[in-house]
Amino acid sequence: MSAMSDYLELKFLDHFTGTASTSAPSAVYLGLSTGSFADGNSGTELSGSNYTRKAITFASASSGSIASNANVEFNPATGSWGTVSHWAIFDASSSGNLLFHGAFTASKAIASGDILKVASGSLTISAD
Repeated sequence: MSAMSDYLELKFLDHFTGTASTSAPSAVYLGLSTGSFADGNSGTELSGSNYTRKAITFASASSGSIASNANVEFNPATGSWGTVSHWAIFDASSSGNLLFHGAFTASKAIASGDILKVASGSLTISAD
């Protein structure tokens, strides 16, 4: 299950009503958390222990959803990241704005030396 952030909902409304012209980000980035990000980016993104957001790409939307189209591999953890359960898409590699967020189908405990990989096609954003 995925959701649009409050920020993106407002940008969407502005764009499609002609109130404001907004352009798409040149790249989007996958962020990780041990808990929900929520619509207003109130979650706690991982930090430290060699964690950084990673660029993610998507295929064209079809049937109300869009799926990642390449593997995403995070750096090897240099300490515990805890149990990663949630993801978010941001418009910048650090800071920036939360665009979409959701939960992985299964949580994964990441210990020092582990590498978290998100397989191509396994992250889907849906619109209804």
